[in-house]
Amino acid sequence: MPQHRPAPTRVCRDCDGFPVVAITTGTRLPDGTRTTIRVACPACHGTGTAPLARVARRLGPVSSRQEVAR
Repeated sequence: MPQHRPAPTRVCRDCDGFPVVAITTGTRLPDGTRTTIRVACPACHGTGTAPLARVARRLGPVSSRQEVAR
């Protein structure tokens, strides 16, 4: 019986697919729970996935885009 291969995923290289994390600030609320803030990955904007390769290829490297804008 053939083995099924899962579809390839586009996981963000910066956050490894964990796009939002909760960080404790060190303070406690009156009920005893800790105060937390949520921080999203700046590379994928909290989606956990990387952009499609064809979109990245069409845009080209960052240096060439900056030269065109000048």
